[in-house]
Amino acid sequence: MAKLPQTNAQVLLKSRPQGIPQAEHFEIVQTPMPVLESGQFLVRNEFLSVEPAMRGWVNAAANYSDPVPVGGVMRSFAAGVVVASRHHGYSEGDRVMGMLGWQAYAVSDGSTIRRKVLEDDLPLSLSLGVLGINGVTAYFALTEVGEPRPGDTVVVSTAAGSVGSAAGQIARLAGCRTVAITGGPEKMRMCLEDFGYDAAVDYKSAGFVDALVQACPRGVDVYYDNTSGAISDAVVRHINKGARIVICGTASVSNWEPWPAGPRVERHLLNKAARMQGFLVWDYEHRYEEAVSKLAGWVRNGSLQYREEILEGMAAAPDAIAGLYRGENFGKRVIRLQPQD
Repeated sequence: MAKLPQTNAQVLLKSRPQGIPQAEHFEIVQTPMPVLESGQFLVRNEFLSVEPAMRGWVNAAANYSDPVPVGGVMRSFAAGVVVASRHHGYSEGDRVMGMLGWQAYAVSDGSTIRRKVLEDDLPLSLSLGVLGINGVTAYFALTEVGEPRPGDTVVVSTAAGSVGSAAGQIARLAGCRTVAITGGPEKMRMCLEDFGYDAAVDYKSAGFVDALVQACPRGVDVYYDNTSGAISDAVVRHINKGARIVICGTASVSNWEPWPAGPRVERHLLNKAARMQGFLVWDYEHRYEEAVSKLAGWVRNGSLQYREEILEGMAAAPDAIAGLYRGENFGKRVIRLQPQD
C-alpha cells in the first residue's frame, strides 16, 4: 500500500444557498485522514462529478433527497481507486464509482458505491458521464418513458449537455428525427456535427419559436425536457397526438418558492391525448448495469459520441455548479484531482 497523506482535502457546504449555489457557499478544508474499521475501505478519488441536480441537494426546499447539512461534505458522485481495504468485497486497485463526495479520499462500507468500474479499456471519468448517471438517465428516460419509435420527431432541451447529447444520439439510433435546443452558435455546431442532430435551434435567439416550428414540420412526438420554463412552453404548443413528454430537469427555473406562474399545459395534453411524466434515475437502480453495457458498446463502436470538460484541482469545485447554470460548460463537467489535493 502506498503511503497516504495525513490530511484529507474536503469541500464543505459553508452556508445554505437560495437558488443556485455560488462559490461563497462552499469552503475547502483539511481534515485528519480517517482510520479504517473492519468492513470499510478507502477510496482515492480521481474525478469528482458536477451535476445540475446538485443545486437541489443543497437547497432547503423539498427534494427527492435530504439537503446536504451545513458543514457537511458536498454530496457528489466521484470515481477513484481503492487504496486500502478491510472489506472482503473490495481490494486495493479496484476502480469504483459512487456517492463519495467532494473530497480527495472517502471511506465506504460499500453502501455508497454505485458500481465497480470494469470497463478498463475506457477512461475512468466516463463512469461519471456517458457511462454513469448521465448516460443511464438519458437511456432509461428516453427508452422507457419517451418510448421513441422509428420516424418520430424527438426534441431535446439542453441538447449539448451530458444528458441531452446522449439522449439525442440514442433517439437517432432508434430511427428518430432529432431536434436540439441549445444556447449559442458553438453549442449548435456541437449538436449538429458532434452529436448528429438533424436540426438545432438556439433558445437565446429572438427567432427561437419560429426556428423551432421550422425544425419540427411534422410536430413533436417526444420531448425530452431538461429545462422547464419558457423553452418547454414553446415546445408543448407543437406536440402531436399521443406525444410523450419526459420531465428530466428544470434547469431554467432558479427557484420554485414561491410557485412560479406560467402557461398551463393541461389543454394541450388533453386535446392531444399526450403524456407528461417525471423521471428519476433512482427508480432504475436495479437495471443500471443493463444500461452501462449498452452505452459502453455504443461508445466502443463509435455510435455514441461524448464530450468532457475537465476542471483541474479541488480549487475549481466551489464555483463549478454555478458555472453550469451560467452555461459555461461544453460537455460533461468533471473535476480531476491533483496529487496535492
